[in-house]
Amino acid sequence: MGWWQVNADTLAGSRFLVSAFAETFASLKLLHAGVGGHPGERAWLDAHLPGYRERLAADPVTAQLVRAGLGRDWIADFLTPTPRAGEGFQEALDRVRAVGADRARAQLRMSLGGPLPADLERDDLPDRAAGLLEYVWTAAVGPYWDRRRRVLEADVVARTAQVARGGWAAVLDALRPGRTRWLGGSRLQVNLHEYPPREISGAELLFVPVTPQTGWVSWEEPGRERYAVVYPCAGALAGDRDRAAVPAGLGALLGRSRAEVLVLLASPMSTTQLVGVTGQGLGSVGRHLRVLLDAGLVERRRAGRSVWYSRTAAGEVLAEAGSGDAVGRG
Repeated sequence: MGWWQVNADTLAGSRFLVSAFAETFASLKLLHAGVGGHPGERAWLDAHLPGYRERLAADPVTAQLVRAGLGRDWIADFLTPTPRAGEGFQEALDRVRAVGADRARAQLRMSLGGPLPADLERDDLPDRAAGLLEYVWTAAVGPYWDRRRRVLEADVVARTAQVARGGWAAVLDALRPGRTRWLGGSRLQVNLHEYPPREISGAELLFVPVTPQTGWVSWEEPGRERYAVVYPCAGALAGDRDRAAVPAGLGALLGRSRAEVLVLLASPMSTTQLVGVTGQGLGSVGRHLRVLLDAGLVERRRAGRSVWYSRTAAGEVLAEAGSGDAVGRG
Protein backbone atom coordinates (compact mmCIF):
# COMPACT_ATOMS: atom_id res chain seq x y z
CA MET A 1 0.00 0.00 0.00
CA GLY A 2 1.06 3.61 -0.52
CA TRP A 3 1.08 5.89 2.49
CA TRP A 4 2.18 9.36 3.56
CA GLN A 5 3.71 10.43 6.85
CA VAL A 6 1.62 13.39 8.04
CA ASN A 7 2.25 15.23 11.28
CA ALA A 8 -0.54 16.76 13.37
CA ASP A 9 0.14 20.34 12.25
CA THR A 10 -0.03 19.40 8.55
CA LEU A 11 -3.29 17.53 9.03
CA ALA A 12 -4.77 20.36 11.10
CA GLY A 13 -3.82 22.85 8.38
CA SER A 14 -5.20 20.76 5.51
CA ARG A 15 -8.33 21.81 3.69
CA PHE A 16 -10.94 20.81 1.16
CA LEU A 17 -10.84 22.41 -2.27
CA VAL A 18 -13.18 22.33 -5.29
CA SER A 19 -11.37 22.19 -8.66
CA ALA A 20 -12.94 22.49 -12.11
CA PHE A 21 -9.83 20.90 -13.62
CA ALA A 22 -9.95 17.88 -11.28
CA GLU A 23 -13.63 17.47 -12.15
CA THR A 24 -12.72 17.51 -15.86
CA PHE A 25 -9.93 14.98 -15.53
CA ALA A 26 -12.21 12.71 -13.48
CA SER A 27 -14.76 13.00 -16.29
CA LEU A 28 -12.08 12.07 -18.83
CA LYS A 29 -11.33 8.96 -16.77
CA LEU A 30 -15.02 8.09 -16.80
CA LEU A 31 -15.23 8.55 -20.57
CA HIS A 32 -12.13 6.38 -21.01
CA ALA A 33 -13.66 3.61 -18.88
CA GLY A 34 -16.99 3.95 -20.69
CA VAL A 35 -18.93 2.36 -17.82
CA GLY A 36 -20.97 4.30 -15.24
CA GLY A 37 -21.35 3.18 -11.66
CA HIS A 38 -24.80 4.69 -11.05
CA PRO A 39 -27.70 6.10 -13.09
CA GLY A 40 -26.33 9.66 -13.14
CA GLU A 41 -23.04 8.53 -14.63
CA ARG A 42 -24.72 6.23 -17.12
CA ALA A 43 -27.03 8.99 -18.34
CA TRP A 44 -24.07 11.35 -18.73
CA LEU A 45 -22.15 8.70 -20.68
CA ASP A 46 -25.12 8.09 -22.95
CA ALA A 47 -25.04 11.79 -23.84
CA HIS A 48 -21.29 12.30 -24.22
CA LEU A 49 -19.50 9.02 -24.88
CA PRO A 50 -20.37 8.88 -28.62
CA GLY A 51 -18.86 12.33 -29.26
CA TYR A 52 -15.75 11.50 -27.23
CA ARG A 53 -15.15 8.26 -29.11
CA GLU A 54 -15.73 9.98 -32.43
CA ARG A 55 -13.11 12.59 -31.55
CA LEU A 56 -10.52 9.96 -30.60
CA ALA A 57 -11.28 7.92 -33.71
CA ALA A 58 -10.36 10.98 -35.77
CA ASP A 59 -7.14 11.50 -33.78
CA PRO A 60 -5.44 8.13 -33.14
CA VAL A 61 -2.30 9.74 -31.67
CA THR A 62 -4.32 11.38 -28.89
CA ALA A 63 -6.20 8.11 -28.41
CA GLN A 64 -2.87 6.37 -27.77
CA LEU A 65 -1.84 9.22 -25.47
CA VAL A 66 -4.94 8.72 -23.31
CA ARG A 67 -4.41 4.98 -23.05
CA ALA A 68 -0.77 5.47 -22.12
CA GLY A 69 -1.35 8.36 -19.73
CA LEU A 70 -4.07 6.71 -17.68
CA GLY A 71 -2.05 3.51 -17.42
CA ARG A 72 -3.05 0.63 -15.19
CA ASP A 73 -1.45 1.49 -11.84
CA TRP A 74 -0.10 5.00 -12.38
CA ILE A 75 -1.35 8.17 -14.09
CA ALA A 76 1.20 10.28 -15.95
CA ASP A 77 1.84 13.18 -13.56
CA PHE A 78 1.56 15.97 -16.13
CA LEU A 79 -2.11 15.08 -16.72
CA THR A 80 -3.04 15.79 -13.09
CA PRO A 81 -1.48 19.08 -11.93
CA THR A 82 -2.07 19.42 -8.21
CA PRO A 83 -4.96 21.84 -7.61
CA ARG A 84 -4.27 25.34 -6.32
CA ALA A 85 -6.64 27.58 -4.38
CA GLY A 86 -8.36 30.13 -6.61
CA GLU A 87 -7.12 28.54 -9.84
CA GLY A 88 -9.57 28.37 -12.74
CA PHE A 89 -9.81 25.63 -15.34
CA GLN A 90 -7.82 27.51 -18.00
CA GLU A 91 -4.99 28.30 -15.59
CA ALA A 92 -4.63 24.63 -14.70
CA LEU A 93 -4.81 23.72 -18.38
CA ASP A 94 -1.95 26.14 -19.06
CA ARG A 95 0.15 24.16 -16.60
CA VAL A 96 -0.46 21.00 -18.63
CA ARG A 97 0.60 22.77 -21.83
CA ALA A 98 3.74 24.14 -20.17
CA VAL A 99 5.16 20.70 -19.36
CA GLY A 100 8.31 19.93 -21.31
CA ALA A 101 8.11 17.25 -23.99
CA ASP A 102 10.92 15.16 -22.48
CA ARG A 103 9.27 15.22 -19.07
CA ALA A 104 5.89 14.24 -20.55
CA ARG A 105 7.40 11.29 -22.42
CA ALA A 106 9.26 10.11 -19.31
CA GLN A 107 6.06 10.18 -17.27
CA LEU A 108 4.19 8.30 -19.98
CA ARG A 109 6.85 5.59 -19.92
CA MET A 110 6.30 5.30 -16.18
CA SER A 111 2.52 5.04 -16.51
CA LEU A 112 2.94 2.44 -19.26
CA GLY A 113 5.64 0.56 -17.40
CA GLY A 114 7.71 0.32 -20.56
CA PRO A 115 8.70 1.99 -23.82
CA LEU A 116 6.40 4.36 -25.67
CA PRO A 117 4.71 3.39 -28.93
CA ALA A 118 6.53 4.97 -31.85
CA ASP A 119 3.61 7.35 -32.51
CA LEU A 120 4.12 8.93 -29.07
CA GLU A 121 7.79 9.75 -29.58
CA ARG A 122 6.92 13.35 -30.39
CA ASP A 123 7.05 16.81 -28.81
CA ASP A 124 3.40 17.90 -28.94
CA LEU A 125 2.03 15.51 -26.33
CA PRO A 126 1.27 18.17 -23.65
CA ASP A 127 -0.59 20.25 -26.26
CA ARG A 128 -2.58 17.23 -27.39
CA ALA A 129 -3.47 16.32 -23.79
CA ALA A 130 -4.55 19.89 -23.07
CA GLY A 131 -6.64 19.97 -26.24
CA LEU A 132 -8.50 16.83 -25.25
CA LEU A 133 -9.11 18.06 -21.70
CA GLU A 134 -10.40 21.35 -23.09
CA TYR A 135 -12.80 19.40 -25.31
CA VAL A 136 -14.08 17.39 -22.31
CA TRP A 137 -14.60 20.59 -20.34
CA THR A 138 -16.35 22.45 -23.15
CA ALA A 139 -18.58 19.61 -24.34
CA ALA A 140 -19.26 17.53 -21.26
CA VAL A 141 -18.41 19.29 -17.98
CA GLY A 142 -18.76 23.05 -18.42
CA PRO A 143 -22.49 22.90 -19.25
CA TYR A 144 -23.09 21.19 -15.88
CA TRP A 145 -20.49 23.02 -13.84
CA ASP A 146 -22.78 25.35 -11.87
CA ARG A 147 -24.71 22.39 -10.52
CA ARG A 148 -21.67 20.19 -10.06
CA ARG A 149 -19.91 22.94 -8.14
CA ARG A 150 -22.89 23.20 -5.76
CA VAL A 151 -22.82 19.45 -5.27
CA LEU A 152 -19.09 19.46 -4.55
CA GLU A 153 -19.39 22.39 -2.16
CA ALA A 154 -22.16 20.53 -0.33
CA ASP A 155 -19.86 17.52 0.02
CA VAL A 156 -17.15 19.76 1.48
CA VAL A 157 -19.63 21.14 4.03
CA ALA A 158 -20.60 17.61 5.04
CA ARG A 159 -16.97 16.41 5.37
CA THR A 160 -15.99 19.46 7.37
CA ALA A 161 -18.87 18.81 9.78
CA GLN A 162 -17.72 15.19 10.08
CA VAL A 163 -14.27 16.39 11.10
CA ALA A 164 -15.86 18.50 13.85
CA ARG A 165 -18.01 15.58 15.05
CA GLY A 166 -15.71 12.60 14.82
CA GLY A 167 -12.19 13.80 14.03
CA TRP A 168 -10.04 13.30 10.97
CA ALA A 169 -9.65 9.53 11.19
CA ALA A 170 -13.31 8.82 10.46
CA VAL A 171 -13.32 11.28 7.54
CA LEU A 172 -10.14 9.91 5.97
CA ASP A 173 -11.38 6.33 6.23
CA ALA A 174 -14.55 7.32 4.34
CA LEU A 175 -12.97 9.29 1.44
CA ARG A 176 -12.19 6.22 -0.66
CA PRO A 177 -13.22 3.20 1.41
CA GLY A 178 -10.67 0.42 1.15
CA ARG A 179 -8.07 2.80 -0.33
CA THR A 180 -7.69 5.76 2.01
CA ARG A 181 -7.31 4.97 5.69
CA TRP A 182 -5.79 6.53 8.78
CA LEU A 183 -3.26 3.94 9.93
CA GLY A 184 -2.25 5.62 13.16
CA GLY A 185 1.26 6.72 13.96
CA SER A 186 0.83 9.80 11.70
CA ARG A 187 0.40 7.56 8.64
CA LEU A 188 -2.23 8.18 5.95
CA GLN A 189 -2.82 5.36 3.47
CA VAL A 190 -3.63 6.94 0.10
CA ASN A 191 -3.87 3.94 -2.25
CA LEU A 192 -3.21 0.20 -2.53
CA HIS A 193 -0.03 0.45 -4.59
CA GLU A 194 3.28 -0.78 -3.18
CA TYR A 195 5.22 2.48 -3.41
CA PRO A 196 7.69 3.86 -0.87
CA PRO A 197 6.12 6.08 1.82
CA ARG A 198 6.44 9.85 1.48
CA GLU A 199 7.18 12.28 4.30
CA ILE A 200 4.87 15.24 3.71
CA SER A 201 4.91 16.95 7.10
CA GLY A 202 5.03 20.70 6.57
CA ALA A 203 3.52 20.48 3.06
CA GLU A 204 0.14 21.82 1.98
CA LEU A 205 -2.37 18.96 2.06
CA LEU A 206 -5.59 19.21 0.03
CA PHE A 207 -8.67 17.01 -0.26
CA VAL A 208 -10.50 17.49 -3.56
CA PRO A 209 -13.95 16.01 -4.30
CA VAL A 210 -15.11 15.07 -7.81
CA THR A 211 -18.53 13.83 -8.89
CA PRO A 212 -17.41 10.81 -11.01
CA GLN A 213 -16.80 7.90 -8.66
CA THR A 214 -13.05 7.82 -9.05
CA GLY A 215 -9.97 9.30 -7.42
CA TRP A 216 -6.18 9.65 -7.43
CA VAL A 217 -3.34 11.41 -5.62
CA SER A 218 -0.98 14.08 -6.91
CA TRP A 219 1.82 16.28 -5.64
CA GLU A 220 3.80 19.30 -6.64
CA GLU A 221 7.45 19.67 -5.65
CA PRO A 222 10.17 20.90 -5.21
CA GLY A 223 9.65 24.43 -3.97
CA ARG A 224 6.20 24.86 -2.48
CA GLU A 225 5.25 21.28 -1.67
CA ARG A 226 1.58 20.58 -2.26
CA TYR A 227 -0.16 17.19 -2.00
CA ALA A 228 -3.72 16.33 -2.96
CA VAL A 229 -6.07 13.40 -2.43
CA VAL A 230 -8.84 13.47 -5.04
CA TYR A 231 -11.88 11.47 -3.95
CA PRO A 232 -15.44 10.77 -5.18
CA CYS A 233 -18.08 12.88 -3.44
CA ALA A 234 -20.80 11.16 -1.44
CA GLY A 235 -22.92 8.85 -3.58
CA ALA A 236 -26.23 10.68 -3.35
CA LEU A 237 -24.51 13.84 -4.53
CA ALA A 238 -22.94 12.39 -7.62
CA GLY A 239 -25.53 12.74 -10.38
CA ASP A 240 -26.02 15.45 -13.00
CA ARG A 241 -29.81 15.10 -12.93
CA ASP A 242 -31.73 17.72 -11.00
CA ARG A 243 -34.35 15.54 -9.33
CA ALA A 244 -34.44 12.65 -6.89
CA ALA A 245 -36.84 9.78 -7.57
CA VAL A 246 -40.06 10.82 -5.81
CA PRO A 247 -43.10 8.55 -5.29
CA ALA A 248 -45.93 9.95 -7.41
CA GLY A 249 -48.43 9.86 -4.56
CA LEU A 250 -46.06 11.64 -2.19
CA GLY A 251 -45.43 14.31 -4.83
CA ALA A 252 -49.16 14.83 -5.25
CA LEU A 253 -49.64 15.14 -1.48
CA LEU A 254 -46.76 17.47 -0.61
CA GLY A 255 -45.82 19.00 -3.94
CA ARG A 256 -42.91 17.55 -5.85
CA SER A 257 -40.20 19.90 -4.57
CA ARG A 258 -41.13 19.43 -0.92
CA ALA A 259 -41.49 15.68 -1.39
CA GLU A 260 -38.01 15.61 -2.93
CA VAL A 261 -36.56 17.19 0.21
CA LEU A 262 -38.28 14.59 2.38
CA VAL A 263 -37.00 11.73 0.21
CA LEU A 264 -33.43 13.02 0.34
CA LEU A 265 -33.51 13.21 4.14
CA ALA A 266 -33.25 9.44 4.42
CA SER A 267 -29.73 10.40 5.51
CA PRO A 268 -28.96 13.55 7.53
CA MET A 269 -28.22 16.56 5.33
CA SER A 270 -27.65 20.26 5.86
CA THR A 271 -29.54 23.05 4.15
CA THR A 272 -26.46 23.72 2.01
CA GLN A 273 -26.36 20.11 0.87
CA LEU A 274 -30.05 20.13 0.00
CA VAL A 275 -29.59 23.27 -2.08
CA GLY A 276 -26.68 21.64 -3.91
CA VAL A 277 -28.42 18.36 -4.59
CA THR A 278 -31.85 19.66 -5.57
CA GLY A 279 -30.84 22.83 -7.40
CA GLN A 280 -33.65 24.63 -5.52
CA GLY A 281 -32.98 28.06 -4.04
CA LEU A 282 -31.99 28.52 -0.41
CA GLY A 283 -35.30 30.23 0.39
CA SER A 284 -37.35 27.42 -1.16
CA VAL A 285 -35.45 24.71 0.71
CA GLY A 286 -35.82 26.67 3.95
CA ARG A 287 -39.60 26.96 3.49
CA HIS A 288 -39.94 23.24 2.76
CA LEU A 289 -37.93 22.38 5.88
CA ARG A 290 -40.09 24.63 8.07
CA VAL A 291 -43.29 22.99 6.81
CA LEU A 292 -41.84 19.49 7.28
CA LEU A 293 -40.61 20.39 10.77
CA ASP A 294 -44.01 21.80 11.78
CA ALA A 295 -45.67 18.63 10.48
CA GLY A 296 -43.35 16.43 12.54
CA LEU A 297 -41.94 14.73 9.43
CA VAL A 298 -38.33 15.86 9.92
CA GLU A 299 -36.18 16.83 12.87
CA ARG A 300 -33.02 18.86 13.21
CA ARG A 301 -29.93 18.68 15.38
CA ARG A 302 -26.84 20.81 15.66
CA ALA A 303 -23.27 19.50 15.27
CA GLY A 304 -20.72 22.23 15.84
CA ARG A 305 -21.73 25.09 13.55
CA SER A 306 -23.83 22.90 11.25
CA VAL A 307 -27.52 22.05 11.49
CA TRP A 308 -28.51 18.64 10.17
CA TYR A 309 -31.99 17.55 9.13
CA SER A 310 -33.31 13.99 8.95
CA ARG A 311 -36.65 12.23 8.76
CA THR A 312 -38.61 11.32 11.88
CA ALA A 313 -40.37 7.98 12.25
CA ALA A 314 -43.50 9.60 10.83
CA GLY A 315 -41.50 10.98 7.92
CA GLU A 316 -40.07 7.52 7.25
CA VAL A 317 -43.54 5.99 7.09
CA LEU A 318 -44.83 8.67 4.75
CA ALA A 319 -41.78 8.58 2.46
CA GLU A 320 -41.80 4.80 2.20
CA ALA A 321 -45.55 4.40 1.78
CA GLY A 322 -45.49 5.22 -1.93
CA SER A 323 -41.99 3.98 -2.72
CA GLY A 324 -43.34 1.28 -4.99
CA ASP A 325 -44.82 3.97 -7.23
CA ALA A 326 -41.74 6.13 -7.80
CA VAL A 327 -41.28 8.18 -10.93
CA GLY A 328 -37.83 8.32 -12.52
CA ARG A 329 -35.30 11.13 -12.44
CA GLY A 330 -35.66 13.86 -15.00
